[in-house]
Amino acid sequence: MSKDKFLRGAMILTMAGLMVKVIGSVNRILLSRLLGGEGIGLYQMAYPVYLLLLSVSSAGVPVAISIIVSGYLARGDYNSVRRVFRLSLKMMAGVGLALALALLLTAGWLVDAGVLRDGRAYYALLALTPSIFFASLLASFRGFFQGHQLMTPPAVSQILEQFVRVTTMVALAYMLLPYGLEYAAAGAAFGALPGSLTGLAVLGYFYRRYRSMWQAAPQVSAEGGGQESAARILKRLLLLALPVSCANILVPVTSSIDVLLVPRYLIDSGFTVEQSTTLFGYLAGMAQPLLLMATIPTMSLATSLVPAVAEAFTLQRRDIIEQKAATAMKLCCLLTVPAAVGMSVLAEPISRLLYGTGKAAPAIMHSGPAIWLLGMQQVTTGILQGMGHSSLPMLNMLLGIGAKLIAVCQLTNAAYNIAGAAWATNINFGLTAALNIFMLRYYKINFYWYNIGKILLASACMGAVAWQSHGLLLTAVGRTGAAVGAMLCAALFYAALLPLLGVVTKDELRQLPLLKKF
Repeated sequence: MSKDKFLRGAMILTMAGLMVKVIGSVNRILLSRLLGGEGIGLYQMAYPVYLLLLSVSSAGVPVAISIIVSGYLARGDYNSVRRVFRLSLKMMAGVGLALALALLLTAGWLVDAGVLRDGRAYYALLALTPSIFFASLLASFRGFFQGHQLMTPPAVSQILEQFVRVTTMVALAYMLLPYGLEYAAAGAAFGALPGSLTGLAVLGYFYRRYRSMWQAAPQVSAEGGGQESAARILKRLLLLALPVSCANILVPVTSSIDVLLVPRYLIDSGFTVEQSTTLFGYLAGMAQPLLLMATIPTMSLATSLVPAVAEAFTLQRRDIIEQKAATAMKLCCLLTVPAAVGMSVLAEPISRLLYGTGKAAPAIMHSGPAIWLLGMQQVTTGILQGMGHSSLPMLNMLLGIGAKLIAVCQLTNAAYNIAGAAWATNINFGLTAALNIFMLRYYKINFYWYNIGKILLASACMGAVAWQSHGLLLTAVGRTGAAVGAMLCAALFYAALLPLLGVVTKDELRQLPLLKKF
């Protein structure tokens, strides 16, 4: 395996993630114009149920399969690799079919029980049902390729799946709109099915393409003279996948804390209902999407890191684990710390540039640190998962959510305004990342904190340059020009400062897939 394989995989997944986000943004704009608030509301009532079932069925499966597959590949046991893939496909087919049938049979009850507040969302829920089965199969394929550290097939499938899904959603919503909003929303929901089928077709093509190469690889007998039993393989899959799935389910739980508590505590602090809703909109609708967009590279880095660490862990190469962990954390900090500083320092220009108002600036400014903290949480989670400790990040995440719950209650008040709610999120991510780092230290995995300290220094200097350059450019080129110019000045200054401080060396730049050519 090449030294930069997991970095190349992270870069591929990052580009795919950004493209998927762009396509998704276009989809939201088109559907909002086509269906209006009422039609989008019907779609959004059904879609969270679908996402919950996907989290239960398949969120942790790619991680689990990639860990087990990379372990067998490290030993050269290709027969066991194929057995894991076949068993995981059968398992996911059964789970996906069971959940799809369960949703089909309980959809009416969800309406009658008031879980879906508007009965018209019933049709959208039914339209999403068949895609649960095919999305479950997709999870097996993606985990299989990730275990081989082949990130191009999953990336291409995600892009094409999203494109077909969006195209189908908009086309069906447009065609069914004359028959009523409920049918247009159902048509939009049905787009998940052709999207999943496209993703499966793409991964099936790549599987056939690579199969001859895998079959030609030299075979090594399993350790102990016999193959691992199917029951034991399935048990390992479940033990690795369940904690990841549970952690994925905790993500909407974390969001629910904000939805349920932040507006309430703002109202109790003296804000009107309209004011509290507006402030919450600045946080959840304007600041947090920037946070999620900025951490796409670190999420991709974590995904690519899991099989790379699992391979080294199987071979008992602690030196390789430490090297990959240090590289990943350093790259995480190189990307997220300046993004966090820039988002905080230029909060008002960013708010005006993207949203046409400066009123979201406090929410954006105080949400800035979460970029770095969430990035560290993602990378450390990937390392722990690669080492087979998939339950530890879930437990740490639970403790982080508990801390956030307390922080929201204590900090969301008239004194701190919406900034208190933003810092509750920072506390959540920060505590989870710190606990992950503590567990890694327990397992003798350390990071080069001296270099991370220099990154913090460079980012602080960059923030000062951004602030000063924005002030100087404001009167000369206007708000938009000053915002863009300040970002460019800050980025160039940061890039020039890193080699001067000795943070980045030529050898490290050569590891990056694009920069090594120059």
